[in-house]
Amino acid sequence: MGGDVTVDEVHRWAAGLDALDARIGGHFRRSEPRRRAREYLRGLLAPLERKNGWTLAEQAGELCPDGMQRLLNQADWDADAVRDEVRGFVLEHLGAENGVLAVDETGFIKKGTRSAGVQRQYTGTSGKIDNCQLGVFLAYASARGRALIDRELYLPISWSEDPARRTDAKISDDVTFHTKPALARAMLEQALAAKLPFRWVTGDEVYGQDPVLRGWLAEQRLSYVLAISCKHRCGPRGQNARTTSAILPQHAWGTRSAGEGAHGLREYACALVPLPGEGDDDFEDALLIRRSLADGERAYYLTHAPRGTALAEIVRAAGARWAIEECFQTAKNVAGLDHYQVCQYPASYRHITLAMAAAAHLAAIRATEHEKGDTAAT
Repeated sequence: MGGDVTVDEVHRWAAGLDALDARIGGHFRRSEPRRRAREYLRGLLAPLERKNGWTLAEQAGELCPDGMQRLLNQADWDADAVRDEVRGFVLEHLGAENGVLAVDETGFIKKGTRSAGVQRQYTGTSGKIDNCQLGVFLAYASARGRALIDRELYLPISWSEDPARRTDAKISDDVTFHTKPALARAMLEQALAAKLPFRWVTGDEVYGQDPVLRGWLAEQRLSYVLAISCKHRCGPRGQNARTTSAILPQHAWGTRSAGEGAHGLREYACALVPLPGEGDDDFEDALLIRRSLADGERAYYLTHAPRGTALAEIVRAAGARWAIEECFQTAKNVAGLDHYQVCQYPASYRHITLAMAAAAHLAAIRATEHEKGDTAAT
């Protein structure tokens, strides 16, 4: 679900917000911000080219953006409490025991210097160093669908150690610098506390290269498959991943499916190389090497899973990481995730949270329609 959404679908989806509105409405103490939050969500789901204060206000029949800006900047409501409701809503509609939690960051391109956390930094959004904010997100994926369930803005050291900028952006004293893997861990802790059903944690090299995050996941007895660079030293004799891959015999490889993708079934040549463990007899560590059948390009992953876990299951978990990219595409293209024009730190969280809620609503609708289709087919 992304750029193929039609205007008719968006109108139909925007009309069915009652269940989500009922979940989050109680976190707005006054009726006026509660009503405006619903209009904000409806605007995020409307077929608008841009979804900022002006366009959302016009969609709601208001003459100026003051009310929408007040919802983000001054109104009394807890964005984290709404985030918790979004997570519960996603669990209700998409929850499954074999779910996967995928962590990744995305960039919000900005022109100025006042938006909380903005600086020139690399972002995969543009594929280069750009003036942007970065958000670290957690997505939930299962056979029923996928949706973003948590978010943390990355606050660079240039911001965390600048009192004047912090004050201007309303960044509270308890917000300090954290690495992206540390932000990922905080969100995973929230997911564990919420008792989400899931079997795997996955993420790209930013998270796979971090030994502290991997160690914490192992301590929690959580299975993971995390990408690493080709230069990461992990082989049985200290070789890097690329060298380990190059010396594997032909019989070590087998073709496995990473699941359905945007262009159909994704099959790869895969190999699993056992690695020395950390003393837990029930789990084992390994290097997963995935080779493209089309051009031979290789990807490398560190895995930690219960002993005897099938290669096919590990490859499926690695393939689930693409789900968060699909979540970003939907949340940005359809729900206006990156369309906000606010500078204050709390206001950014509020818009992002409401955009996540709108995107979760779309995921729930798609899951329901898919299940109805399966029922009709039987």
